[in-house]
Amino acid sequence: MSELMSQAIDLMVAGMGFVFVFLIILVFATLLMSKLVHRFGPPEPAAPARTPRARPSAPTSVDPDTAEAIKKAIAQYRSRHKK
Repeated sequence: MSELMSQAIDLMVAGMGFVFVFLIILVFATLLMSKLVHRFGPPEPAAPARTPRARPSAPTSVDPDTAEAIKKAIAQYRSRHKK
């Protein structure tokens, strides 16, 4: 049993070591590729200049019938959703 446990621990340590080494290589490869792309890649396009937005015009007047319908709808909503 002890020999089997020793082999299992050796296998686990070897597997974790290989994964660790692979991840370290992957990090360095990613960093290297990033530096190469920044150096030899096409330049980033210039951001377009922001144009100021036009202010909305003065609000148009609401039809009295529409205003009354909105008031009734709000009153009905509030009466149904009281706490």
